Amino acid sequence: MPRLGPALGRLIPPTPLSQRLATQSLLFATAEGTFLTGSAVFFTQVVGLRAAQVGLGLTVAGVASFLVAYPAGKLTDRIGPKRMWSVGALVAALMFAAWPFIGSFAGYLTMVVCFEIVENAAGAGRNAYILDVMPEDERVATQAYMYSALNVGFTLGAIIGGIALAFDNLAVMRWMPLFTLAIGLANAAFIWRLPRAPHDVRDPSERTALRAAPRGRGPLHNVGWMLCSLFNGTMWTNQVLLNVVIPLWLVEATDAPHWLLAWLFGTNTVMCIFLPQFTSRGIATLSDALRSARISGAFFVLSCLITMATHSTAGFLTILLVWLGHVAVTGAELYISGASWAFQAKLMDPERRGEYSGVAEVFSTLGGRWAPAVFTLLAMSWHPAALPGAGWLVIAGIAVVAVIGLHPAVGMAERFLEREGIAPGGSAVVEDEAPSPSLT
Repeated sequence: MPRLGPALGRLIPPTPLSQRLATQSLLFATAEGTFLTGSAVFFTQVVGLRAAQVGLGLTVAGVASFLVAYPAGKLTDRIGPKRMWSVGALVAALMFAAWPFIGSFAGYLTMVVCFEIVENAAGAGRNAYILDVMPEDERVATQAYMYSALNVGFTLGAIIGGIALAFDNLAVMRWMPLFTLAIGLANAAFIWRLPRAPHDVRDPSERTALRAAPRGRGPLHNVGWMLCSLFNGTMWTNQVLLNVVIPLWLVEATDAPHWLLAWLFGTNTVMCIFLPQFTSRGIATLSDALRSARISGAFFVLSCLITMATHSTAGFLTILLVWLGHVAVTGAELYISGASWAFQAKLMDPERRGEYSGVAEVFSTLGGRWAPAVFTLLAMSWHPAALPGAGWLVIAGIAVVAVIGLHPAVGMAERFLEREGIAPGGSAVVEDEAPSPSLT
């Protein structure tokens, strides 16, 4: 096989198992990206919904997913992470077979709510499986490779979806979900063939390394973990800047050409493919993770300040500054990613990873679900005469508060585990099949 260039070579995970997990991420994102690219056309022109109905359905689905996040996490611990992940992936894939036959808001609402619940349950299994199966010193790096693969997959999905849209044919769009179904079934089969992790083993004789029952109290007693998840969710509102606020600002508050939006999202995609291994390098302790969170916060603030400045610029300078603001917010995304993976690896009870993931989902949602409305209002509507664009300073301040709050929250979560006699970490692969060949 010819040698890969240095940039591409860094995208290849170092171990067979991490390679398989990255391949799964690629499959999943290609399937999802294909459907998401054409979803606006599909929902409005094929199903016949109004834009407000699409938004309402997604909101209801988000609320439903929020309500079942904790029970789904507990179920993951009970049945095993790989089983939860693979079954959830299979059911989610099969649901795409029903999309072409939906023709009403009621059908759409039912489907989108069920789909969101199933996908989030599968995600709980996925997160717990990665932490369960990977050695402690490989968890952050493996998730960085998976993050790169996700972005490659979403890019491939966007290309495929774009080709379908180019036909400008509603019949093609109606049956496009079947393509996602086919890749989704391959993805579910791929997950099923992954090796078992310790918490997938059911035979008591094989569970000698595991406790019969979890020790200590669960995550709902761990105030530090709940606060850490809350502030971490606030840090992830960088995605609201990335996907909502900065694009709206570009269109309504600057003289930048609209084609710049494509360049912004392209830059983000390329950075998120090639840089996660770099930005997550060296994160081995909670102190490292907090340092990464501080860097993320600095990029978050820098993005707000740069974008705010474009309120009074013109021409090429505006284009350059808007682009730099988008680069900065991508830096915030990359550095909080590494910190988040380390928090998961270091602050979860190994016997309750699903339950901890469920609690994290609930509190991270509380920490960031309000941001689209609040950030949009601040950036687009609050312009005091003395300081135009001052809403950006408030947005930056929110990020600073979240970074500051993470530090005591992480300390509280760590001390809780110590008091309960819980040692985070620990993993072992339980091979039940022949190992797959290296993908390199």
